[in-house]
Amino acid sequence: MIAKKMLTVHGKQLETGSESFGELRSSADSLEDCDELHSRFENDGYLYLPGLLERDTLHAARRTMLEALADLDFVDLDYPIDDGVAKRELAVSARDMVELSKNNEPLRQALFAGPMIAFYERFLGGPIRPLDFTWCRVKTSGEETATNPHYDVVFMGRGTKSLYTSWTPLGDIPCQMGGLMILENSHRQEEIKDTYGQMDVDEYCTNEPDASETEAGHKRWQGSGFGTFSPDAVALRSELNSRWLTTDYQLGDLLVFSMYTMHASMDNHTNRLRLSTDTRYQLASEPVDERWIGENPIAHGPEAKKGIIC
Repeated sequence: MIAKKMLTVHGKQLETGSESFGELRSSADSLEDCDELHSRFENDGYLYLPGLLERDTLHAARRTMLEALADLDFVDLDYPIDDGVAKRELAVSARDMVELSKNNEPLRQALFAGPMIAFYERFLGGPIRPLDFTWCRVKTSGEETATNPHYDVVFMGRGTKSLYTSWTPLGDIPCQMGGLMILENSHRQEEIKDTYGQMDVDEYCTNEPDASETEAGHKRWQGSGFGTFSPDAVALRSELNSRWLTTDYQLGDLLVFSMYTMHASMDNHTNRLRLSTDTRYQLASEPVDERWIGENPIAHGPEAKKGIIC
């Protein structure tokens, strides 16, 4: 059972009654039944697979990442390094994410080999291609580190739309530590999919007064909100008459969801760093988003911008 005290997003208390909040459905019982997995994914927009990944490999990846963060003076070494106690607040940029994922062979093994790849090859029914960019998330305590509700497609939708996100906790992440939440049935919100879901955060209007700022790389995003759908997870849940779903994650768990599954994260109410990664997978035969491939992906930099007449 989820401990429901002190669950907030940007300092705003989450409603935790049964009509507003629930637990992710485990699909550990159906790992060998692809038909059932496909049915659940279509119905739910996600698959929660507790214990799928190798804990020893993930523990080594976590330790390597903490050592890198300690070198940057973000880990309080008055405590055991494996505890990941935060020394100070930090913001991890796209460049930092790349650096944290490099020189971490256990992390590469966990994300791009072993049970992760075996699952996707079985689930997608053929050779798969991961995006090369690894999103390393490092969340300290405070109200500014929660992630606002969004679809992934607005950030990586230039290739196939049959792209799948893996959210992988690097350590045990109880709810009070600010884990990821799925908005129930959000993948069925056709009006949102047809409007917000068609957005590309790297498109900009060439006939707008600030177009030159985007072209020069000074302005990174289209509009406001950094590609998010709503700044208020609590109000959004009420507006859509839905529920936020989450769980107390453990090392070895995997959460898989679609490009059109609304998700967010909660505030971290502990003194420890919340470490996780998101990586993306698709069939190798399908088109790939050019922003996230190669040794040094262009990500949301100036090369990724596409000018349109608005």
